[in-house]
Amino acid sequence: MKLIEQIAAGLGQIREKKPIIHHITNYISINDCANVTLAIGASPIMANDPYEVAEVVKQSAALVINLGTPNTRMLNSMQTAGKQANAMGIPVVFDPVGVGFTQVRTQAVQQLLLSVRMSAIRGNLAEIGSMAGVDIEMRGVDSVATKVNTAEIVRLAAKKMGCLVAATGVSDFISDGQVVIRVDNGDSLMARVTGTGCMTTSLVAACCSSSGASLEAVLAGVVYMGIAGEIAASRMVPGDGTGSFRVRLVDGISNLTETDVLKRGKLTVE
Repeated sequence: MKLIEQIAAGLGQIREKKPIIHHITNYISINDCANVTLAIGASPIMANDPYEVAEVVKQSAALVINLGTPNTRMLNSMQTAGKQANAMGIPVVFDPVGVGFTQVRTQAVQQLLLSVRMSAIRGNLAEIGSMAGVDIEMRGVDSVATKVNTAEIVRLAAKKMGCLVAATGVSDFISDGQVVIRVDNGDSLMARVTGTGCMTTSLVAACCSSSGASLEAVLAGVVYMGIAGEIAASRMVPGDGTGSFRVRLVDGISNLTETDVLKRGKLTVE
């Protein structure tokens, strides 16, 4: 079976299994992450109390750790939940929002990586570069990188972190430390709506929950979001703005078909 066919088939697996995806995520995009998880066919739960998270993990098929709005209480919850997920062998998908931008975020990432074994990491290029020890310019928590060898940075990060890594942006790059695959789906409007990266992380977790953490599963989550962005943009009408695009993006995920993936998926092995 070709790679794009494997990715397309993953849609049906998620919708059949309806896995529970536990999120410890940020206050900004939490609703969007819940909605996109539902749209792909999984079931979200957004629990972050340190006294509850281990119990929630026991009933989940994957865990998302998102550092968008870090605080000490949430960091404790992330460590507790992550250790429980590791003990159970369920995937942990990490979104290191803003790592390298402040010392607080960078130190939080270091603590988490010492205590939790990540299955996959999804971030923008500046975040992934920071984790790989490569200095890339940031504006707030966004990457403003221009001419860099993205494929090699992502490959290096995957080797260093010992897990799957995805750097998303104008083009997306996914690696297991050896192979690097570029995805050229998406639309420029995605950068004008907050939380699209976080939503992609949720989709990656849903894909990893149904078939296990693998290069194909991480690719699937990234490809689904990119194609949904293209579909959403194609359905914009005069007078629509970024708010309309945000709604159409979730629609694009909920209506996504295997045929859409097969026809639109743009993958290149680097």
